[in-house]
Amino acid sequence: MVSDVSTPRRPSTTDLRRFLDLEQQRDWMQGKTTLRDADERSESLELRLKYVARFEKLLRRPQAEEVLDILRRYGRNCIPIPSRTERHYWSVSCLPSTPGKALIRVNASWMELFSLYADGEGIRGLFLVHLSDFTSDHSLDHGQVDDAFLERCVTTPEDVSYIFPRGEDIFGIKIRGLSSIGKFLAARRSLQAIRAFNLTHMNRGRNAYQASHCYSLADHMLSSRAG
Repeated sequence: MVSDVSTPRRPSTTDLRRFLDLEQQRDWMQGKTTLRDADERSESLELRLKYVARFEKLLRRPQAEEVLDILRRYGRNCIPIPSRTERHYWSVSCLPSTPGKALIRVNASWMELFSLYADGEGIRGLFLVHLSDFTSDHSLDHGQVDDAFLERCVTTPEDVSYIFPRGEDIFGIKIRGLSSIGKFLAARRSLQAIRAFNLTHMNRGRNAYQASHCYSLADHMLSSRAG
């Protein structure tokens, strides 16, 4: 009699391990590898059409060019395999109706990751990251924030400030102006911290904000993958 021995199945998962194992995620976070993304994006035509009017309204704002510039940098550098994970693991909203009057907002799971706001005719950004990545001793002590590092990551010290949102190990960094936002995104330590926070929340499963995804904004986020 032959015993019925079934081949063990790989456990099903709803997090990023569907696409990237933990070593690949860590290497990407640390800037040690470039991930291979999908060649094509899946799309909901109904959802694309739903936010066309908001996107056109955004384009009429004086900040439009700077917003799209920063979004391209963010999509290229801060989200792993963005084409493959679009909408289901992250989304971008255009002129969201939630409080604060953001111009755009990037979300994952139930968490806001990044927002841009009008600042006169310019922009200011809000990055949510892990507090422990920005304290001098990697603790959750509010008094240990590494102010000197934050000031080095922007054009002038006056361009950066921060808040302590509710929730464990969450830190909100406010940065004013295109130049300072770009410099913050380019700094190795801050970029790694942004990637770490984004991985944390993309690994929590499906994105709760899929219905507010603006494909027109995502087109710009994913339009340039080089550099």
